[in-house]
Amino acid sequence: MIIQKIAIPCIAIIIFLSFWETLVWVNGWPKYKMAAPSDLWPAFWEFRDLFFYMGWDTLWRTIVGLLLAVIFGVALGMIMGFSRIMRDALYPLLVGFNAIPKATVVPIVALMFVGAHDFNTVLIAFMISFFPIAVSVSIGLSTLEPEYRDILRSLGASRMIIFWKIALPKTLPEFFGALKVSVTLAFIGTNLMEIVSPHGRGLGALFDSGKTNSDYPLMFAVLIALGFLGIFLYYIVVVSEKIFAGWAERES
Repeated sequence: MIIQKIAIPCIAIIIFLSFWETLVWVNGWPKYKMAAPSDLWPAFWEFRDLFFYMGWDTLWRTIVGLLLAVIFGVALGMIMGFSRIMRDALYPLLVGFNAIPKATVVPIVALMFVGAHDFNTVLIAFMISFFPIAVSVSIGLSTLEPEYRDILRSLGASRMIIFWKIALPKTLPEFFGALKVSVTLAFIGTNLMEIVSPHGRGLGALFDSGKTNSDYPLMFAVLIALGFLGIFLYYIVVVSEKIFAGWAERES
């Protein structure tokens, strides 16, 4: 089973890269129009030191922004899940904020905190990824079956015990589902800031450098590196889900 779960994604990646290589070869596209997978390894090797250091910059900022999104999103989701008044008051604000394209917010944040590039990047990663977490936790708690709550209350259970015994386990599947979405969103926020910021660092800045120099193999190599970092974080979430909420998984 473990071998199958590893082999199938690897085979899918190989098929995708083969199709990409064939598409470029059949159409005869030059490097300045579309780089082929065979063009990417030389770019990785030539700029291997930059990929290592800038990839680390992108990764740790994304993780910090995601952790802040988890803390803030869970806290906000609990407030809305346990209080109908707060849910009715905060939902319109959250929906309105989430509807604002974050690409328009990035230049504003970059100008507000000039020079604080790490803070800017983490802030955008947080802003773009906390919404799914807050909504999922809120929905999970607000749809808690009242009969369970009433039974525990009749037995003298406090609100904290009800939360730990009933509400938290029920919310975990929704939370991890939202966290899988937030991982990719956090990477989007990080790279938006790295590209827009005039003194940006990270893979977004490396991509922008490739664009400035019309180095298409470098640009596509950055995109592949971002994809693998996203897959890495995604599977960390998957492993965490199996540890803490594996009971909710259905065998197909």
